[in-house]
Amino acid sequence: MIFEDLRTACRKDPALHGVHVIEALLYPGLWAVWTHRVTHRLHRLGVPLLPRLLSQLARALTGIEIHPGAVIGRRCFIDHGMGVVIGETAVLGDDVMLYHRVTLGGTGWWSDTAGARRHPTVGDRVVLGVGATVLGPVHVGHDTVIGAHALVLRDVPARSRVHAPQAAPVARPPGPATAADGRILTPADEKERPA
Repeated sequence: MIFEDLRTACRKDPALHGVHVIEALLYPGLWAVWTHRVTHRLHRLGVPLLPRLLSQLARALTGIEIHPGAVIGRRCFIDHGMGVVIGETAVLGDDVMLYHRVTLGGTGWWSDTAGARRHPTVGDRVVLGVGATVLGPVHVGHDTVIGAHALVLRDVPARSRVHAPQAAPVARPPGPATAADGRILTPADEKERPA
């Protein structure tokens, strides 16, 4: 699976096209996923402490936090990666792509029940854009794009596009005043203008 993840990085990241494979080895997203594959196995085997210790070490080195209990499918690619958080009961399908600051989290300790699924399930071929946040035991269907900074709190059907509202100006920057005829007013004109 390590080589498959490496090929996926080279295929999905335009910055790696035509670049030597050695450069891909510098990608923190690859190291986070590879470390997770080890910690997840240890977690499933019931090994105490070590999976969490290794996942926290990976977090310190890559800026990407993946709980050992999370299930990650094949060819997962985390581009840039800083600030990505994937919770304990999250499940990611195959060919999922995540950008930096993605959170696949729970809705809070106060809503957790012992043994219940608390984190999202993400289908195959899903793209999670920069800063996308998916919270709770929701399902994101196959072939879906969750856009930058979108907040998802409910199930998303397959082949959907979810986007956050675009920013809009709320005020204009100060600039020169203009007269009714379109000419720019000078400070002297401003003093003469009735209030």
